This record gives sequence, C-alpha cells and structure tokens, in this order.
Amino acid sequence: MPETLTACVIVRDEEERLPACLRSLAFCDEVVVVDGGSRDRTREIAREAGARVIESPWRGFAVQRNVALEAASGSWALEVDADERVTPELAREIRALLDDPPAGVRMAALPLRDLFLGGPLERSSRYPRYRHRLFDRAAFRHDESRSVHEGLWPDGPTAVLEGELRHLLASSWREAWADAMAYARLEASQRSRPGAREALFGILLRPAAKLAYRLGLYGGWRDGWRGILRVGLECAADALATVRRLGGGPQGSGETGFGQEPPRQGPVRLIGIAASAAGARRLEPWLAEAAAAGADVALIAAGPGDGGPVRRRVRDGSGLGAYVRALDAEDQARPIDALVPAGRRERLLSRLAPRALRGAAPPLEPRGTAADAVRAVRRQSRPPEAT
Repeated sequence: MPETLTACVIVRDEEERLPACLRSLAFCDEVVVVDGGSRDRTREIAREAGARVIESPWRGFAVQRNVALEAASGSWALEVDADERVTPELAREIRALLDDPPAGVRMAALPLRDLFLGGPLERSSRYPRYRHRLFDRAAFRHDESRSVHEGLWPDGPTAVLEGELRHLLASSWREAWADAMAYARLEASQRSRPGAREALFGILLRPAAKLAYRLGLYGGWRDGWRGILRVGLECAADALATVRRLGGGPQGSGETGFGQEPPRQGPVRLIGIAASAAGARRLEPWLAEAAAAGADVALIAAGPGDGGPVRRRVRDGSGLGAYVRALDAEDQARPIDALVPAGRRERLLSRLAPRALRGAAPPLEPRGTAADAVRAVRRQSRPPEAT
C-alpha cells in the first residue's frame, strides 16, 4: 500500500509567503499548519486553503515541529517552512518514493536551493545542502533542547532525492542582515559564556577559515556578488554570536547538544572515490559486496553508472574542490563512516580533504573481504553497545 503523507508547516505572521507555500503542497494527502500566535491573516489563509490549523503559543522551532507531527495523521511527514516551495519535480519524486518505499528506508534527503536577493545560490550555500524533511512520522521527533539546529538525523539508509526544495532566503538587503542577526541571537542563547581562547577562535579564526573554505576551496565566488555577500553574512553572524556570549545577557543551559552529532547508528556508511572510469569499474564490485554485507554505500565518480546496486554521485570537476563538494554532499545526506579510495591518487585526495569529511574510521583498502571491512568500520565508528 502507498504511504500517506502529511505536510507540516509551522508559522507566525506569514500571510504574504504562506499562500505560495501551500499551493506547492497540493500533492500531499493532508496539510497541518501550526500557528505560533500570528497577528495577521495567517490562520485564515491556511484554513481557506484547506489546511488543518493548530494554534500553539510559540515555544521554539523544535517544539512547534513536534506539535505538528503529533497532530498529523499521515504515515510519513514532509516538513516545509512558509518561505519554502516544493517544486513539481520534487513533488513527483516524493510521490513515487511513497508509492513504493525502499526496504529499510525511513527518511529522505531533499536538496535545498537558496534564492538570495533575487538569484539562486549554488556553491556559496553548499548546494545541494540536503535537509532531512521527509520521514516516517512514527520514527522521529525533534530535540526540544535546541533553539537552533533542531533538524533530524538519519539513523539508517537515506533516499537521496534530486528535485529541489526552494528556499526564499532574503529578498532585500535589510532582510538579509536581519536574518543573520536573528541567527546570531539564537546561536548565542544556546551556548554558555566562552573562555578567552574560545572567544578568539570564534570571533576571528573560525570566521576567517570559513570564509576561505567557502569562497576558495568550495568555489563560492562563482555565485558572484550574491554568493560573496551570503558567505560574508554567515561569517559575520558566527563572530557576532561569540561576541554576544561574551557580553552576557540571556544564556542557555550550557552546551547541551549544541553542535554535537548524536551517536552514530544504523548501517555503516562507506563512500568510494574513483578518479577514473577504470577506477570506478574496479571499485564498484567491492562496494556492491559491502552493500550485500549490510553497508550503506555510494560512489563518487566522473560519470554516471549503469544503474547497478551502487548509487553514484557524479562530481562537477576534477580538482580537490570537486571532491570536497561531492564528499560534503554525501556527508550531508548521511554522515560518512569511512572512505574507500580506488587507488593512489584517490588516497591522496582523501588525505587532503577536510578532516570532518573523511569519516569516523581510516580509509579502507578495497582488497580484502568487504564483509570483514564493514565489521571493522562498525567497531571503530559505533559505540560499544551498538556493535
């Protein structure tokens, strides 16, 4: 039987942006709108569009999202904000997935396309910038201890979709600045006062490193002035968040959960790297064996495959930046446990990639038994009780 789908939208004073959002959700079986105390016509607009409206005083993003999930009746949930639009291509892809969900898949990663000051962003916003917004409703709830970064984490194989979820990031300079400052306030409220060393890192070193990484290695400059401005605002918001923490004022309950991944669980995640078609052909059978042994696998390669059991991500170039972007996208879809380089060149690329994208275990040599390698990675990347 096809799965039923409820779209969950949390809002407050969104009468201008909500109508287009709701129109893009017409393919869903049900739409639930949780209103956090709007003073405009948001609730009336939602009801006129056929949505079920729940009035719940604003208590934070995570709480409001959980209220929507509890009120929903669909077996799967799709979380969308008022400033987001589901494209027709993504809608068709979602319906096809729910008509016949793959075995063991309880979540899908949707590519988020930022539209900033009238134009789309790509490398500067880490596109496809996956968001885990489509999932088995009974299996997941949001962490209500977080005021930001309240998104869900995959606990197993994840369906990676291609149709875009479009995000109207900012339509004016004033809105862009206000969004950056609002994020800084929320981030500061989540964390405790920093020490001198952490403050220096947060105000100067981290924003500078982020600026160089996103504009240089990641190629954000290719998005033109919009991309440069967007990355600059993010770095300024990071620095300001640390400044606000130094200045006192309302403080959160310490560092609980902030910036920390939950313990890794589910099948180990292996990502193959092939610089040539010959390397991809050599590596694919080993990855298929790893998949048969229970691993969640994908292959970064120069070109598409032949539709076999190993999903491919086609890189957008041949330099280090292309590999970093492809690794980042795969890590966004589901955190990487280990890389599997096809040869010497790929091993060098894996060593040059940022540490956060290399996985929780050392790179694997695709020579021995794949099942043994999967077990070894599981011992290295999972808590003792999970192995």
